[in-house]
Amino acid sequence: MNTFRKKLIFRISLTILGGLGGFLYWKYVGCASGACPLQSKWYITSLYGLVIGYLVSGLFITDKIKKNSESEIDSNNKNEL
Repeated sequence: MNTFRKKLIFRISLTILGGLGGFLYWKYVGCASGACPLQSKWYITSLYGLVIGYLVSGLFITDKIKKNSESEIDSNNKNEL
């Protein structure tokens, strides 16, 4: 399995876990009266959980392309001197 697929599976799994966490937050902690606009509906808290899970997954993925492009820029700058 190549690294792209591993990164994609990791990112998708953390996104799904975030959505599940948002749903569980609504179920056990959320607003019972319905007066809280963000916590009263399961799909809103699940959506926030999905977004947070996606963003957190980006913290753990190293980006080789970014590192390679930076090293190419550095080598090009050295060649110009």
